[in-house]
Amino acid sequence: MHVISSDCIKCGACAATCPVGAISEGDAQYVIDDQCIDCGSCAAVCPVGAISANG
Repeated sequence: MHVISSDCIKCGACAATCPVGAISEGDAQYVIDDQCIDCGSCAAVCPVGAISANG
């Protein structure tokens, strides 16, 4: 599963790209839930590189 670090600037690019709707806006940053299919589309569009594979 991919994770979003505290480098997130809350631009929303990742959420708009996620094909399964696994990304939502949290209090301090966007978060990825258990629906993540590890496709990596979110990481590819993140302008600050805040998304990485976990594990």
